[in-house]
Amino acid sequence: MKILITGVAGFIGSHLAEHLASEGHEVVGVDNFNDYYDVSLKRLNASQVREKGVTIIEANLNDDLEAVLPSGFDYVYHLAAQPGIAAHISLEEYVNNNIFATQKLLAWTLKYNPEVKLFVNIATSSIYGLEATLPETAEVKPISFYGSTKLAAEQLVLGLARTKQMNTCSIRCFSVYGPRERPEKLYTKLIKAIFEGTRFPLHQGSEKHSRSFTYVGDIVKGLAAVIGKETICNGEIFNIGSDQEFTTGEGIALIEKIIGKKAMIQHTAPRPGDQLRTTAIIDKARKLLNYDPTTEFEEGLKQQVAWYRANFVK
Repeated sequence: MKILITGVAGFIGSHLAEHLASEGHEVVGVDNFNDYYDVSLKRLNASQVREKGVTIIEANLNDDLEAVLPSGFDYVYHLAAQPGIAAHISLEEYVNNNIFATQKLLAWTLKYNPEVKLFVNIATSSIYGLEATLPETAEVKPISFYGSTKLAAEQLVLGLARTKQMNTCSIRCFSVYGPRERPEKLYTKLIKAIFEGTRFPLHQGSEKHSRSFTYVGDIVKGLAAVIGKETICNGEIFNIGSDQEFTTGEGIALIEKIIGKKAMIQHTAPRPGDQLRTTAIIDKARKLLNYDPTTEFEEGLKQQVAWYRANFVK
């Protein structure tokens, strides 16, 4: 199969590209290598992905896609987005990168990939709101620019399935961690602070937040499971994540155990828009996609520490 992945140099996108290439698919990725975080980290991801035979095109989804992308794809995985709930990111940036870019990609897919089997939108548990503890049929109440614009993008994608213009689905991922996790995310930031002997900023009260922390390899298994199941998946939303919960405090303790050194924690003000609890209700994915996350939390964190040590500890 010929597969396009947007956001291919990012955390999840890079792992998905490697996995699909290893399965024998022809994988093309696109990424704009923006400076939301250190571009050198994305370049590192991209170099490792290229070694697996993946073609990477540097372009922005708000560019003229006809001029930069090939056509004839069987599947499109849309992971590119403005992530996070950082206060310094404007609403305009979220709208441009999560809504307008999604619509441009959809229009391009319709026009230049008429035989596409499935357009797979990668969404987020942030769509649910303060407590992501619900099945896919529940009312959603996002509380951040990120969650709200990702919900809008999801509806643009699913609207094409409702109007029978294209097979589409959306996958809501829960609290992903593992090798290549973005530097502003919890565990990469924590691991870096411990190895460098610097203070780790922790938002007040967040150590009690509960999460369905999900290893990136288990997320990739869920994303890949839709291939060949476009009839089942068309128009559907799937929660993908671990059905086991851990608090942020428990995760910090495990990282300290793995590295063998305590973190120097510095409490900061609570972060607006932060979720109090996430619980991945994955009954639907288990039934329709045979999805089964298997990576134990501590084992996944060991893999993340090993990745960080290999690439950033001298």
